[in-house]
Amino acid sequence: MGTEREANEKASGEGDASQLEAASIADVSVEVATVDHTLQKICRKYRKTRRKPKGLKRLQARLLSIPHLAVIITAVVFVVLIIMWSLLWVFLFRRESNSGVYFAGMFRVANVEFIPEYRQAESREFVSLAGKIQHVVSNVFKVSSVARLYKQAIISDLSNNDKGGVLVHFWMAFVVPQLRSKSVCEECVEAIFRDSVHISMMNRSSVGYLLGLPVDMDSILINAVERSDYSSSGAGSQCVGKLYANLPGLSVPLNVFSSWGDVSCHVKLTSAPGSLIRLTVTSFLIEPSDCVSDGLTAYDALLPMRGRILHRMCEPVSRSFSLVSTSNVMLLSFRMTNGNKSFRGHFEAIAEEMSQIETHVEPDIIGQIYSPFHPSLLPPQCFSTWKFETPSSALGVALQFQNYVLKPKEVNGCEHGWWKVNEIIFCGSYVGHHTVFRISDHSPEVEFRCSSRISAQPFQATYSSYNISQPCPENHFLCSTGLCVEKSRRCDGLDDCQDESDEVFCSRPTKNCGGNSPLHPLFVCNGESDCPNGIDETNCTQETTCSAIRYQCSSGSCILKKNAKCDGVLDCQDHSDEADCACGRPSSVKKTGSPPGRERIVGGDNSVEGEWPWQVSLHFSGQLYCGASVLSSDWLVSAAHCFSKERLSDPRYWSAHLGMLTQGSAKHVAEIQRIVVHEYYDEYTFDYDIALLQLKKPWPPSLSPLVQPVCLPPSSHAVTDSHRCVVTGWGYRSEDDKVLPSVLQKAEVSIVSQTDCKKSLGPVSSRMLCAGVASGERDACRGDSGGPLSCQAPGRGRWFLIGIVSWGSGCGRPNLPGVFTRVNKFTSWIYSHIS
Repeated sequence: MGTEREANEKASGEGDASQLEAASIADVSVEVATVDHTLQKICRKYRKTRRKPKGLKRLQARLLSIPHLAVIITAVVFVVLIIMWSLLWVFLFRRESNSGVYFAGMFRVANVEFIPEYRQAESREFVSLAGKIQHVVSNVFKVSSVARLYKQAIISDLSNNDKGGVLVHFWMAFVVPQLRSKSVCEECVEAIFRDSVHISMMNRSSVGYLLGLPVDMDSILINAVERSDYSSSGAGSQCVGKLYANLPGLSVPLNVFSSWGDVSCHVKLTSAPGSLIRLTVTSFLIEPSDCVSDGLTAYDALLPMRGRILHRMCEPVSRSFSLVSTSNVMLLSFRMTNGNKSFRGHFEAIAEEMSQIETHVEPDIIGQIYSPFHPSLLPPQCFSTWKFETPSSALGVALQFQNYVLKPKEVNGCEHGWWKVNEIIFCGSYVGHHTVFRISDHSPEVEFRCSSRISAQPFQATYSSYNISQPCPENHFLCSTGLCVEKSRRCDGLDDCQDESDEVFCSRPTKNCGGNSPLHPLFVCNGESDCPNGIDETNCTQETTCSAIRYQCSSGSCILKKNAKCDGVLDCQDHSDEADCACGRPSSVKKTGSPPGRERIVGGDNSVEGEWPWQVSLHFSGQLYCGASVLSSDWLVSAAHCFSKERLSDPRYWSAHLGMLTQGSAKHVAEIQRIVVHEYYDEYTFDYDIALLQLKKPWPPSLSPLVQPVCLPPSSHAVTDSHRCVVTGWGYRSEDDKVLPSVLQKAEVSIVSQTDCKKSLGPVSSRMLCAGVASGERDACRGDSGGPLSCQAPGRGRWFLIGIVSWGSGCGRPNLPGVFTRVNKFTSWIYSHIS
């Protein structure tokens, strides 16, 4: 095709030249002897008599002539193009051609008997079988749509399990230019492999044939991996070890040290078929870094496959704990930088638990049930059944959990445990309080199955009988959590039920300022004079019994005053209420920026520089994604949903912009060292929507006028009508807006009662609060997530972080306030990490 086109172009060129020549001859006219003609002859004769240039001058003259000059310029341009093309090939195209894409995979070959020699990669038996399987896998991809990109397949391990046959672990490598990287996506590679398995129509089983190789279709799993995972598992790695636990209960020690230098290790654990592996971690000394530089990842396979992660340890471990595999293999991937760092532990083979327990529940006698493998972490796959029986049909079974709750299954799957109680399906989830699950049947059967993607926290429950017709004792109120509280404690301002079911839908209490009965706790020592005689704000420093609505001093004693923290008055005898109060005081900075009202975000106005020194803009891969608040010189607080996806949880992609009024004008840009998402965060309900971010380096003290922490409220902190509350951020100005404002926006809002909030939005937990205005004209929106809802104490007091932008029904809709994470519910959790 190309040769024919060149010949045509050549013929066409020659034809054009002939036509030009013919045209020039035809245009020649007969020369007529005129005066001009005579002058031209004289000039030509004169030029012939001039001396011709010699040497360099002659060469220069020839070169500077127009035809020669054109040739020189053409040659120079040609040379420059050749050089540029060579540089592009060396630095761009060649680099792209050498870019590798790597995959780890596994599948089970049925009808092949496993022999012990397959555990040794150097054995003749391993080499023979691995060679055959490798040849089959290579042939599949050599005739596929990605054949030109395929490089090689390497069989890494052959293992066995209780299903029989041989479990194959393998690597695959592709050489892919960056521009074509999508052509070898993870789903594409697995689809090619699966399509090559022709399912037998005779036996109609899950075993098909891959070029004559019987493959279990259900066992196929292929994951994309990093180049570092591929290279660290090879011969060039500092340590690749294999350990085998043959006898059940035999403890095999496992210790790794990095005092001699950086460590990148893969340790492969195997136990006898039909058994599981229990890994016990005694201690793990590392620098917390979200597993970027230091960490340990345990896989439910012999290769570092993302889809088989059991557990990740990114922080130091001082208390012993254990985790369990779902088969007889486990891979430990260590990463430890230079320093005095170490791992100590052991592993053992254990029997697979398929427990079925029958229990007779006697009145006034309680017992315990435990999660499978308790106290080890729950593996992704496990199973238990409990059968209960009470002596009377009037008595049911009550299960009281410490940190777990059962709710009817909805559209979404069960993320943290699948339960079947008398043919009704429930989903389990983790919470930070006690719950009671009642079964109104005297002989129920309870079935539990693990359903977490990775290892989950264990649970335990106390079981007892209860009166089905009267679940709670007399004069007690039945909470939605299943707990029973005294009726006298209902509507007292204290969340006794742990879900506010005893505090919502309560009528507004009367201010009994002069009566004989005591004042309602809602009005006592809240910092606002509710009674004309001021009796509600007297004796506020008097010590009292401790509760969530009373301020607790560092000494452990409690006082009536709710908002004692950093109010400028020494209320505690140990003066702890005024300690650590370098927060919530914006400096008086000259107002700059755009005039108010030019850029409005759901009723917001432009802020001025230094007005919100704790406001942070979080950027993911260089783009605004969420907001945050400054807690200290190296800690920020934000919303957990900002980091809920896998890639979003990697701190290396994030940067924090501090002391900024206009996007792009930050006074300090900090890298993130690690992200701590609350362990009970629920991505479906947004409950426990809070996360902490640790900076790699503290922001310099010289920035303190423009960068400053916000004050953390104690659990007793109460926001009254006298507080001024403002939500801030760079989020969108309306629900349909597509352009983000450049200047930090602020909108003043009011706290909405929890009763009204639940009426408007429904699923609002006690760890959430609502704020906005009835018209919906002032609200947070997309891009504001994780940012602060700050409230100022009366009398131009300090600003406290009351809420974190979490979720809402649209932006700025009437009677649909925004929902915020209630920060005073997490104060102790925050201090446990940043102190």
